[in-house]
Amino acid sequence: MNFAEEIKRLRQEKNAVILAHYYTIPEVQEIADFVGDSLALSQKAAATDADIILFAGVHFMAETAKILNPNKKVLIPDLEAGCSLADSCDGAAFGEFLKNYPDHIVLSYINCSAAVKCLSDIIVTSGNALKIVNALPQTQKIVFAPDRNLGRYINEQTGRDMVLWDGVCYLHNAFTAEKVAEAKTAHPAAEVIAHPECTASVLAFADYIGSTAAMLKRVASSDKKEFIVITEHGILHELKKQNPEKTFHIINTAENCACSECSYMKLNTLEKIYLTLRDETPELLLDAATIEAARKPIVKMLEMSKPKKQS
Repeated sequence: MNFAEEIKRLRQEKNAVILAHYYTIPEVQEIADFVGDSLALSQKAAATDADIILFAGVHFMAETAKILNPNKKVLIPDLEAGCSLADSCDGAAFGEFLKNYPDHIVLSYINCSAAVKCLSDIIVTSGNALKIVNALPQTQKIVFAPDRNLGRYINEQTGRDMVLWDGVCYLHNAFTAEKVAEAKTAHPAAEVIAHPECTASVLAFADYIGSTAAMLKRVASSDKKEFIVITEHGILHELKKQNPEKTFHIINTAENCACSECSYMKLNTLEKIYLTLRDETPELLLDAATIEAARKPIVKMLEMSKPKKQS
């Protein structure tokens, strides 16, 4: 069976849209209607007029799509496609944690569960976190969850002293300064681009730090012809498509393994997408109260992320 052709047929027949993250396998990115990072995917989910949203990503992304589209059917190809970062912050435990900071507002990275979003005032992504934090008064006390590496980076860039929840992305946290140093020695002409979910010791080597989408823009606009890429290597598919004349080097987190891959993202396959569209299952379901509470901080993020109108 030609899964790609069948997916195209079912997508048209059912008025479905397929959203995919840059970390999914190339075949999935190619079949998607839109490929993006968390911010762009949230914006697309909020704006779609499709009857069905199939989210080729991880669980929290499908939850976000459902929160923004409570009356649409949201499908996810594999319910086991979770996120180590989201899993590092249990909603009940986070609620107890927040009791220690009653005079703080809560900023949560979008890589968190719906339960954590319900406890948040504003959601942020790696693409808009600095903009949103800088828009808040300097005197405003903030709790940031769940990624301590991203939170520390924001504190450094803004001069804030946000209280940080102790969570990490298992993949980005596993990159080491030693591996980056080795790569720089091997490729001295290369520019180092890194995701802010990495540790401080890794980011210290970076020539550029940014979200997935920001890294793509950086490479496209740079005069450099060679790059060391420190993030999930699914991004290479789009990097090579946009910049066929440039060379990219990835860093594995251990010897002789594909350890710079997110195992959860790779659970999305063409066969699973086909079966999910055909059977309209697994469906992502959330109760109305959760949707209502989690929607508010997401909408706040989307509003604060809009470009300012020229006067």
